[in-house]
Amino acid sequence: MGAVGIAVPMRREYVPGTLVLETVWQTSTGWLVVRDALCMTPWRHHAKRAEGFRRAPPDFEAAAMMVRTIECTYGHVELELDCSPIFEYGAKPPKWAYSSEGYGEARATSDSKQPSLLLTTDLHLGLEPRSARARTLLKQGDRVFAALSWGELASPRTFEEARTRIDETVDYWQRWLDLGKFPDHPWRTHLQRSALTIKGLTYAPTGALLAAATTSLPETPGGSRNWDYRFTWLRDAVYTLRTLERLGYDVEARDYTLFLNDTLMGGGGLQIMYGIGGETNLEEKTLPHLRGYEGARPVRIGNGAYDQKQHDVWGNIVGLIGFQAVRMGRVPEGPWRVVKRVVEDMRAHWREPDRGIWEVRGEPKHFVSSKVMCWVAANGAARLGRMRDEKEYADDMAALAEEIRADILVNGVDERGVFTQFYGSNGLDASNLLMATLGFLPPTDPHLRDTVLAIADELTVDGLVLRYRVDETDDGLEGEEGTFCICSYWLVSALVYIGELQRARRLCEKLLAFASPLGLFAEEIDARSGRHLGNFPQAFSHLSMTDALVLLIEAEAKAKAAAL
Repeated sequence: MGAVGIAVPMRREYVPGTLVLETVWQTSTGWLVVRDALCMTPWRHHAKRAEGFRRAPPDFEAAAMMVRTIECTYGHVELELDCSPIFEYGAKPPKWAYSSEGYGEARATSDSKQPSLLLTTDLHLGLEPRSARARTLLKQGDRVFAALSWGELASPRTFEEARTRIDETVDYWQRWLDLGKFPDHPWRTHLQRSALTIKGLTYAPTGALLAAATTSLPETPGGSRNWDYRFTWLRDAVYTLRTLERLGYDVEARDYTLFLNDTLMGGGGLQIMYGIGGETNLEEKTLPHLRGYEGARPVRIGNGAYDQKQHDVWGNIVGLIGFQAVRMGRVPEGPWRVVKRVVEDMRAHWREPDRGIWEVRGEPKHFVSSKVMCWVAANGAARLGRMRDEKEYADDMAALAEEIRADILVNGVDERGVFTQFYGSNGLDASNLLMATLGFLPPTDPHLRDTVLAIADELTVDGLVLRYRVDETDDGLEGEEGTFCICSYWLVSALVYIGELQRARRLCEKLLAFASPLGLFAEEIDARSGRHLGNFPQAFSHLSMTDALVLLIEAEAKAKAAAL
């Protein structure tokens, strides 16, 4: 729904403090201002519980409705509406029918299990086999709307009702943002945009966080590195909780914790990732009838990595429970049983190869970062054991942690003393930057410092960090990939940890300059063109950015205070 013949807007930005989008279009004859919102509405399930909603009901919920308003602010503009949904990933065409006596309401259905879509507007709709269309001339001061809904809430019937829906949504987001705690700093707006993005990627009924809202956006234009990220990964857990708590969002942190507890204590085997409703079968399929962005293939749904052996999962789970225990000042019996089960599994298998944090589809290797996460599991279990006054168990775990650390220091470094990607290799891996913030070694340790600086100097493109060199890693895939946002922000944090504040600031400023016009980050960035690659927006990019910015802001403040 926009100006006829114009594909590129003059300006696009969020209404400050919200996820409501405002777009300005300029044509040769006039100007349009468009507002889009996935609307929020007061909680309405009072007499009957909302199906699938496990968390405490909030004051507001998603309205299952997208509303767009358009105003002609100058001159005149030819406006066109084209609504062409396709159900079941393009496999099921819609069946359109008017749903009122006039021309302003039509419903799209299919023979799939997906909900029907109701289109309402103050334009005059015409129905085609696969589309609903309208066209009109707007003059200065004219205002129109369209709404697409898939729930039970009544759709707007007038422009005023549509504007009210959007105004309520603006108010919701700005009030939510006011609950946060953000530093008085020039980077405050970046932190706020990340907080809004993380909230937007949260599935309210369970509290789960999507890694991204998209599938199969290519990591290489036209390439095959295209994945479905509409799931939640356990490795994101501690990052997510730490970010939410640092920013003051205790309710979201609690709901996310409850989702994780439901998942971990459900009695099934541990996985690296789950569906946002706690689903365990995430079978990967390709959709040969579809082409992705700019023709990239294949388009995938599901993610075949869900049943991989990734040894970092043990450290992530123990780290999560440790984070919760510190907050509560105790280790409850249920989580403690999970810790013991996880650590015994780790003890039995930590010497085996795995697929690593990057979920490679080549042969398993003894990835150094995976071994470090095994150390995290043992070291964390020792600390939790001390909290529970189980000295014998704590000592046993401490000894296991030291055994794993010694193994890494013998087998996981090259002749320079730099940590490698896997045992016996000479390649670098950005995931080894996590050693800094995980406390595996002190910041003055030469192995750690040399590794951070080697990655900064040798595993970068124009200063931005690759996760690894694809020509040195058997990841089972073809083609190139961009630099990873998360890896670059890991480097910022690691530089802060080893005391390289000026270098950390330079990199941080450079990274922030690559933000999209909306302040968002994808999974990757082409360092030469600045183009974002991969699924978008990426939760882990924003989580690692928030972590790095807060660390750097705090470190610079301490350094400034110490200099006075």
